[in-house]
Amino acid sequence: MFVKSAMIKKEKCYTVKPGDSVQVGLDLLEKHSVDALPVVEGTAFKGIFTWYHAYKAFFNAGQSKEEYISSTKIKDVLVNEDVFLSLDDVYEKALVELSDFPIIAVVEDGEFLGIVTRFDLVNQLQSAFGMKKSGYRITFTSVESEGRIGRLGELIEKYKESVISLVTFDETDKVVRRIVLKIRKKDNVNKFVKELEKSGFRVLDISED
Repeated sequence: MFVKSAMIKKEKCYTVKPGDSVQVGLDLLEKHSVDALPVVEGTAFKGIFTWYHAYKAFFNAGQSKEEYISSTKIKDVLVNEDVFLSLDDVYEKALVELSDFPIIAVVEDGEFLGIVTRFDLVNQLQSAFGMKKSGYRITFTSVESEGRIGRLGELIEKYKESVISLVTFDETDKVVRRIVLKIRKKDNVNKFVKELEKSGFRVLDISED
């Protein structure tokens, strides 16, 4: 999946300008109950304005709160000028970049196109794991060898299982892969699991949700 499929387009974004006062930025953050805003000048992306960095700068300013928020400009406290994604970046890159930040801008040739939020990425993850649909979640491992995923597909087809989600994880230094399969509830799950084990998959856990 690409960033463009999870992006909030610029037309729906709340933004501030570099020359706006911190007061303007804080008012927008509070009004829309968000933690960060993209800073845009014309169509150009300039950085990100956040509660945290605005108040961090205040504590180091040696000014009264009123003086600080009225005289300090957004450009004085913005961050992440050079941190952004492009439309064709993959979803995984967004996850890394947003590990400790509420939003990240999407930019092409310096032009601001929109944002990706940590909240939206969490929703995408929930969808990838099928967390909003009930079923059986089966966790198992398989040796890293050619044709193993194909064999899993054959078993799914044999038992006519309806797959909600399928996620695999590399077990780092081990020569096995962890697989999490979620299927719709049917009365043949025990037979399916036994067939998995007969085919060399090591079942670690079965849960119903």
